[in-house]
Amino acid sequence: MQEEPERERAPGTNEPEAAEEAGWRRLSPRMLLVHPVQELVRALPALLAALVAGVHTGHGDVFSYGVSAVVILLGPLRWLTTSYRLTAARVELRKGIVLRQRTSVPLDRVRTADSSAHALHRALGLARLTIGTGQSERGRGGMLTLDGLDAGEAARLHIDLFPGATGAAETELVRSRPAWLRFAPFNLAGIVVFGMVVLFLPEVDIDPMSSGPVPSVLARLRGPHPWTGVAEAVAGLAAGCLLAGFAVSLFMFTNFRLARTPGNTLRVTYGLVTTRTTTIEERRVSGVKLSEHLVIRLLGGARAAVIATGLHTGGSTSLIVPAAPARDVGGVVARVLRDPAPATAALAGHGRRALFRRITRVVGPWLLVAVAFAVLVGAEVVPLWTWPLPAAALPLCLLLALDRYRGLGHALVDGHLVGRSGSLTRERWMLSGKAVIGFSMRRSFFQRRAGLATLVVSTPAGKRRYEIVDIAPDDAVRLAGRTVPGLLDPYLIQAD
Repeated sequence: MQEEPERERAPGTNEPEAAEEAGWRRLSPRMLLVHPVQELVRALPALLAALVAGVHTGHGDVFSYGVSAVVILLGPLRWLTTSYRLTAARVELRKGIVLRQRTSVPLDRVRTADSSAHALHRALGLARLTIGTGQSERGRGGMLTLDGLDAGEAARLHIDLFPGATGAAETELVRSRPAWLRFAPFNLAGIVVFGMVVLFLPEVDIDPMSSGPVPSVLARLRGPHPWTGVAEAVAGLAAGCLLAGFAVSLFMFTNFRLARTPGNTLRVTYGLVTTRTTTIEERRVSGVKLSEHLVIRLLGGARAAVIATGLHTGGSTSLIVPAAPARDVGGVVARVLRDPAPATAALAGHGRRALFRRITRVVGPWLLVAVAFAVLVGAEVVPLWTWPLPAAALPLCLLLALDRYRGLGHALVDGHLVGRSGSLTRERWMLSGKAVIGFSMRRSFFQRRAGLATLVVSTPAGKRRYEIVDIAPDDAVRLAGRTVPGLLDPYLIQAD
């Protein structure tokens, strides 16, 4: 993607200039109703600063109205200075009020097209189209955003960017079902939303520490039976986070649908208030990653995202199944990869050395915490009644170590390199051997003592690096040699 300031043309070049200006289009004029709202949200820090300055000088209204007027005027100026066009070879965007910028993306670099529309967009028949290129989602440099297209124009651009990816004759791979709702409360974003709600309550003159059940819980914590207060506090926080998680999942993933189009693209559509449609070229897909948060895994669920060139698997544009029953997710992975084996094949374990390393990695920190806790109790900084906390933590740590060990595994299945690790969040990635461009072996001091290593797999897709943790070095070399035959030959010393 090329991005550069616009340059002035020399006089006497009218014909080239006319050709250069052909085909440029503005965003929908209905965006003029959305821009003021967006600009006010973006300028909230400046508005608050102006309000504070105005209060101190005695001219609060003048400062606030002045800054608000400037901010609202920025909306029409952005619309007037923004234009785009789609040619046979590239998609281009011009924007900027003070500094004019022109962004140009070759069509063969387009990896995804992500169309979204929040409530105000939908009410006005608008959409935001984000075009992803070959750069990772970790930065916004690989994105070209057209915010304020007519919804019909956004759909046409979708088709022009991915010929054949129309709604006709699509093969539906999966659609959300009521059975998925049991996983909705365990969306981790619910913790963040619940925390934001609690922090916002004082802004509307509600003190959470002196209203509702909080005062009685605090009283029990100070009373002769504090454990009842602890139990009530944990139950209340859990209930709040679960309700917030359910609401987040409901708004984000209602009407989820994954389909394969005749043009060999994957189309993902979801959203209740803000609808979103993402189109991914299948030729860019190098594999799939399964993720299982601990609670979701205990409930028999998982989620899946594609590993694709130009997409970071932590981003929302790579999602192909939200939290759903593992059977449904496995079926989707099999249809996306066109092979069920990588998602279902048994994996090779990593041996007792890996188990010992998992145990020492949790017992060591626990010992440090236990010693520090004993010192604090002796100094009467921490009350004695809290001693069951570190005592109960030890078996939990050992269970965590055992679960992390059971999560380790690797295999080479039907040309796909498969790795698995993790406990609180267990991940199983399946990467096509054709997408592997290199290997490296990393060994920490403690891994060398244990006779283990971490095999790092390099690929241009997804997050670029995938790791097989605590594998025997000889097994790592054999696995790499089988995945890409001949790649390691120049670096191996043949035995006599």
